[in-house]
Amino acid sequence: MSDRSHISVKRRQKRHFRVRKYIAGTSERPRLAVYRSNQHIVAQVIDDSVGKTLAYASTYDASFKGSKTGNIEAAKKVGSMIAERAKAAGVSAVVFDRGGFAYHGRVAAVAESAREGGLVF
Repeated sequence: MSDRSHISVKRRQKRHFRVRKYIAGTSERPRLAVYRSNQHIVAQVIDDSVGKTLAYASTYDASFKGSKTGNIEAAKKVGSMIAERAKAAGVSAVVFDRGGFAYHGRVAAVAESAREGGLVF
């Protein structure tokens, strides 16, 4: 890993920590946290008051085997999967946590697809 990539990771973590001072998931409105890597995207619905993940969806899932996982289409599928699984867990409203990433591209695709799936935020 080059020095440059290490700096960008630290900057993203700083942005995430800064936002997390104000955003926390409760039992009424859990936190929808999104993490994006170069090849995958992960979304979790987390109740921070008890420290428990209520729903999880990612491109690591078996349904993505053999397909591209680092694109917007995969992110949209993860968004619809997380909305479906959150509703099955009894969650209808969430607080969105973009994880220090820009609300653009794959992160925005997850959010918009989750909204279309019925999550309110």
